[in-house]
Amino acid sequence: CIMRRYGYALPVFLFLLFVHNSQLFAQSKDSAKIRISGYIDAYYALYNDSVSRGNFQKFPTISPISNNFGVNIAQLQFKYDGKNVRGQVILHYGDIPKSAWASDFNMIQKAHIGVRISKKAWIDAGFFRTHFGTEGLLPKENICSAVSINTFYEPYFESGARLEYMPNSKWAIDLYVLNGYNMFTDNNKKKSIGVLVNYNPNERVNVGYSNYLGDDTPDSVKTSHFRIHQNVFFNYNKNKVTLQAGGDFCMQQNSQLANPSKWANMFSGVASLKYNFVGNFSVYGRGEFFNDPDGFMSTVIIDKKGQLTGYKLSGVTAGLEYA
Repeated sequence: CIMRRYGYALPVFLFLLFVHNSQLFAQSKDSAKIRISGYIDAYYALYNDSVSRGNFQKFPTISPISNNFGVNIAQLQFKYDGKNVRGQVILHYGDIPKSAWASDFNMIQKAHIGVRISKKAWIDAGFFRTHFGTEGLLPKENICSAVSINTFYEPYFESGARLEYMPNSKWAIDLYVLNGYNMFTDNNKKKSIGVLVNYNPNERVNVGYSNYLGDDTPDSVKTSHFRIHQNVFFNYNKNKVTLQAGGDFCMQQNSQLANPSKWANMFSGVASLKYNFVGNFSVYGRGEFFNDPDGFMSTVIIDKKGQLTGYKLSGVTAGLEYA
């Protein structure tokens, strides 16, 4: 237990040491900023399908336990922004990390440091939240109070190095070299790559594209399973209307059920809309679909006809919000 406690404290200690030393790089005291912040989300939920591992609901992420008063997440953030160096550590605890996060480094949401290499570019390395997807992971980041199936099968976290290039106020381009898909610790000798492109023509609109290319097959398995996963998204927020929309297309080598030597495909989409109709009250709705006929991302099941297949799902969500 002592070793484990120190293991969780080590990233914070190293980060604070980094903050102390990195002030030497700042031009003045005003050019470097240290921020400490927290976030807590509590919930009560009731489901009729809590049959997955750990008594979680199916597709467990946000509010994963039925008939339970729980804490989705309690997190503490340490952030340092200097002129030439920066860093961030987020420690978290709760039912979201318990149900959906990595078993190794389970209490770390983010832990990375970076250096400026030019006026418009940075290099960061460490543990990141995913660069992928339409919706965010935390309840405060989404229109709906739970993520879609589309988001559930996207990566949540990653580790590696990132080159961030911001040519102007409207464009941001991130290039990643990663250990793998939804993993902190690598499981083979190969590395993966990814791209995130963000375009903000104005303060109301955000359009983007992200991808992941890599093979996470363990070294003990000779057959490769190279994956190409792509996502596009569109966000809009003006006056009383907020919109989130996006879609995924994924291909994986040697993964087709009918012919294991061929590529398998998955495609999915989600669209959410919120309207603030009066005062602090809003209504919201979401439509989604997920089609993984070969089950390489979801799982392989037997359908009503006795055939092997992957998940083919659709869903509708609606809610009333008081903020």
